[in-house]
This record gives sequence, structure tokens and C-alpha cells, in this order.
Amino acid sequence: MLTIGKLAKKTGTKVQTIRYYEQIELMPEPGRTEGGQRRYGDAELDRLAFIRHSRQLGFSLDAIRELLDLSDNPDRPCDEADAIARRQLKQVEQRLSRLNALRTELKRMVRECSGGHTSDCRVLEVLRDHSECLTDHQDPNG
Repeated sequence: MLTIGKLAKKTGTKVQTIRYYEQIELMPEPGRTEGGQRRYGDAELDRLAFIRHSRQLGFSLDAIRELLDLSDNPDRPCDEADAIARRQLKQVEQRLSRLNALRTELKRMVRECSGGHTSDCRVLEVLRDHSECLTDHQDPNG
């Protein structure tokens, strides 16, 4: 059995994050010692590693909740997990597209800067007026 500190260390997760995952019920309520100290076993270690890896891959907490539900019910069809992963892939591809547009625009801004005075600075001109941009790099989510 592991303390919360040892679980945190083994998974590279902050103690506060583990408590938060318990609070939002991604992690089950842990067993406790007579003194009230949390204790975790292999199942909790595996579950937290699953959550942590899912977060590293960019999955939202809602998507992780869905994936955990699928994992907890092994007789359900795998196509549900596939659909969640495909949704995440689509979001990543959209972000990559936006980041590529940002890179293009920033390279152009820097290349067009003459290095003179700020009154003639191309970087500042473009930042003042979005219509000066040649790419659509706005975040559709705000």
C-alpha cells in the first residue's frame, strides 16, 4: 500500500492533483488507516497512470472519464474508445494547423522588420492591425 506522497512520486503527479481527481471522482475514494491517512494499491496506481498518460496526450477530463468508464467495463465495444481517440486526433490536427499558420505569420513579421525605429516597426504594425496578417491563425475557441 502506498501513501499519497509515494503514489504522487511513482506517477509524477502532484498530491493536490490526486486529491482533485478524487474530488471529481476520476479516482476512487482511497482506503484509510486508523489515523485517517490515505492508502493506495496497484489498482489506484494503474488508474492514476492511465489518467496521467491520457492528460499527456491532451485528452480532456470528460474524455478521460469516458475512457475510464470503458476501461472499467471490458465487455463494451472498443469502437467507443476509438471514437474518443479520433475526436482527440482531430483536435490535435486543428491545433497543429493553427500553430503552422502562427509560425508562418511570425516568420513573415520578423523577416519584414527592418530593424529601424519602433515607429516603423513591421512587427508592431502587424500586431496593431490583424488585417495585415496573411494567414488565418485565430483560435476558433476564443
